[in-house]
Amino acid sequence: MVPACEYGEPNLATPSRPTEANAGQGVPDDRPPAIDSRTLLAGHRVVMIEHGTVVYRLRLTSNNKLILIK
Repeated sequence: MVPACEYGEPNLATPSRPTEANAGQGVPDDRPPAIDSRTLLAGHRVVMIEHGTVVYRLRLTSNNKLILIK
């Protein structure tokens, strides 16, 4: 089993999420949604991402960086 990655706590007020200042005020948020990398990797160091007929590899490095390879 791969050891758990060292991640900080997610920032719940990231630009793609509503903040207390604009929540419920009908302010449109045109920014794309944020997906936590832990959700994508699901405890793995490498995952394959299918996009149409192309398969990409998303890898978490030992320096805690993400690399996307076609």
